[in-house]
Amino acid sequence: MSAAIRAARRAKQWALVTARAADRLLQEARKRVESEDRRRRLKQTLRKTGRVLMVAGRAALVAAVAAGIAEARAALRGRSLPR
Repeated sequence: MSAAIRAARRAKQWALVTARAADRLLQEARKRVESEDRRRRLKQTLRKTGRVLMVAGRAALVAAVAAGIAEARAALRGRSLPR
């Protein structure tokens, strides 16, 4: 009887050790998934920011050209635009 009890206790101890190892592996896997997800979201945000900056740069260029054209027209008519 005592041999069966010892074997059961030993099996229980190994089961606990295995469960702890599985928990550690699961935590590590979750951490990796979170960091990959964070990295993916950061890249997506940077791409979106880049697009916004390109559009803003284009708009600024168009505004500068329009202002230059307006200034040239005003100069041709002999008056200056208010500054």
